[in-house]
Amino acid sequence: MNTFDIFSVLTLLGGVAFFLFGMSVMSTGLEKMSGGHLERTLKRATSSRFRGLALGAGITVAIQSSSAMTVMLVGLVNSGIMQLHQTVYVIMGSNIGTTLTAWVLSLAGIGSGSFLLRLLNPDGFAPVFAAVGIVFIMASRSSRRRDIGEVLIGFSVLMFGMMVMKGAVSGLEDNAGFAKLLILFKNPLLGILAGAVFTGIIQSSAASVGVLQTLAATVGVSYGAAIPIILGQNIGTCVTALLSSVGVTKNARRVAVVHIYFNIIGTILYTVVLYSLDAVAGFRFLDDNVSALGIAVVHSVFNVTMTAVLLPFPRLLEKLAVMTVREKPDSKQDYVLLDERLLNTPAFAIAQCQDLVVQMADTARGSVKRVIEMVGGGYDAKAAASVRASEQQLDMYEDKLGEYLVKLSARELADSDSREVSKLLYVIGDFERLGDHAINILQSVEEIVDKKIEFSGGALKELRVAQKALTEIVDMAVDAFVNDDPVMSRRVEPLEQVIDELVASMRARHISRLQRGECEIAPGFVWSDLLINYERISDHCSNIAVRVIQTDIETPGRHVYLSQTRSADNEEFMSLFGAYMKKYRLQ
Repeated sequence: MNTFDIFSVLTLLGGVAFFLFGMSVMSTGLEKMSGGHLERTLKRATSSRFRGLALGAGITVAIQSSSAMTVMLVGLVNSGIMQLHQTVYVIMGSNIGTTLTAWVLSLAGIGSGSFLLRLLNPDGFAPVFAAVGIVFIMASRSSRRRDIGEVLIGFSVLMFGMMVMKGAVSGLEDNAGFAKLLILFKNPLLGILAGAVFTGIIQSSAASVGVLQTLAATVGVSYGAAIPIILGQNIGTCVTALLSSVGVTKNARRVAVVHIYFNIIGTILYTVVLYSLDAVAGFRFLDDNVSALGIAVVHSVFNVTMTAVLLPFPRLLEKLAVMTVREKPDSKQDYVLLDERLLNTPAFAIAQCQDLVVQMADTARGSVKRVIEMVGGGYDAKAAASVRASEQQLDMYEDKLGEYLVKLSARELADSDSREVSKLLYVIGDFERLGDHAINILQSVEEIVDKKIEFSGGALKELRVAQKALTEIVDMAVDAFVNDDPVMSRRVEPLEQVIDELVASMRARHISRLQRGECEIAPGFVWSDLLINYERISDHCSNIAVRVIQTDIETPGRHVYLSQTRSADNEEFMSLFGAYMKKYRLQ
C-alpha cells in the first residue's frame, strides 16, 4: 500500500468519524426538542400492532437510530416501565424508521444547473443549515431554538462526513484490488458477513449505509454486491443492543434477542427467496451498478417486506427470545430499580423516575392513612408491620432516586426536563418525610396501647375532625402530583392553613380541659406529639403542591409564592379557606 492509499484510508476513517459525530449531535438535539413526548408516546404502545409499528418508526425517525431505540427498550423493560410483548411491534417499526437516513443521503446524487435542484442536494443546503444552526446556538436565548440549532449543526457535520468519505474513495474506481473485493462480496455469505462486521464495529447502520452509498456514487457497486452487504448491515446494527443487555434482567435481555431474530430471520428469508428466484429467472439487474437511491430502496424494501412477513408472528419472536434466554429453575430475578442505560436518553430516564416517585407517593399515602385509622380506632399489628416496611421502602426510594436524579441533572436537558428533575428531587424528600411522620404517629399509638392511655370524649371528637382533614389533604396532594394537576394543587394550601388553625385550637382546648380537670397529664404528651406530626404532614403536602404548581408555570420562590397565595386579596384562596374552615369546624 503506497502513501496515497494510507492517506485515503485515514481520510475515509475521518469521514466516518464526522458522520457518526454529526449523527450523535443531531440525535441529541432531536431528543431534547421532544422533551418527554417520546416517552409518553412510547408508553402508549400496546398490543395493537399498527400503533406499535407507527410508534417504533416515528420515534426512530426522530432519534435517527434503530439501535438506540432498542437500547431504550432494553432499559424500559429492565426498569419495569414496559413489558417484553409491547416491544416486538416497536422493534419492527424502528427497522422501518431507520431507513429514512438512507433516503436523505440519496439526495446527494441530485445534480443540475438549476438553483432549486441544487438546494435539494444535501451538499447544497448543509452549509445553509450550518450557518442557521450556529446563529441559533450562539444568539438565541430560547432553549428550543438552541436545540434546533444543534440538530442543524449535527446534520451539517454528518453531510460533511459524507463529502470527506466521497473524497477518500474517489480514486478507487481504477483500483483492481478493490474491484476484486467487490466481486467477492457478490457471494451472499461473504457480503452479509462484511456488512454485519463493519456495522457492528462502528455501531451505526446509518453510517454503514452511508459508506456504501458513497462507494456506489464514486466507485460503482453492483446490486449483487450491495444487497448482501445491506442485509448484513441490518444484523450488525444489533450489536449495540446486545452490548446494552449485559447485566440486565432476563426479560430486558430478550428485547435485544427479539431484534436479532427479526433481522436474522428476515435476512435468511430474503436471501433464500432472492437467490432462488435468481437461479430460475436469472436477474440481470444484479450485475448493474446500484445508485445511492437504489441502496435506499433496497434498504427500505427489505425492512418493510420483512415486517409485513413477520407481523402476524410476534409471539414466535417472543417465544424464540424466551427459549434463547432461559429462566433457571428457582432463580430469582433481580429487579433493577433504576436503569442507568436510560441516562443517555433523559426523557426515558425521567419517565422511569416519575413512575417510581408515583409508587413512592402511593406508599407514603397508604402509611399515613393506616396510622390515622389506628389513632382512637384500635391498634392493628399487621397494619403496624406494613407501615414500618413501607418506611424502609420509602428510605430506599429516596436514596436510589436522589442519586439517580443527581446524575440525570448533570446531563444536557431540555428546560422542561430540567424543571421536572428539580421537582422530583424536591418531592422525594417530602414523601419520605410523610413516612417518617407515619412512624412517629405509630409510636404514639403504641404508647397509648402500652400505657392504656384514654382520651376524653371531647378530645376524641376533635381528633376525628383533624384526621378527616389530614386524610383529605394527603389524598389531594398525592393526586395532584400523580396527575400533575396544578388546579387541584391550589386547593391544598387553603386546607393546610385550616389544619394549622385546627391544631392551634386543639392545643388551646386541651389546656382548657386540663385546667378544668377533664383530662390527665399523661395523655397530654401523646396529644402534643400527634398534633405536631399532623401539622408536619400538612406542611409536606403543601410543599408537594407548590412543586407541582411551580413546574406548571413560571412562579417566584416558594416563600414568596406562599405569601402571595395567602394574601387576603387572593379571592380563590380566601373562598376555599372559608369553605374548609366551615367543613372542619370543631364543636
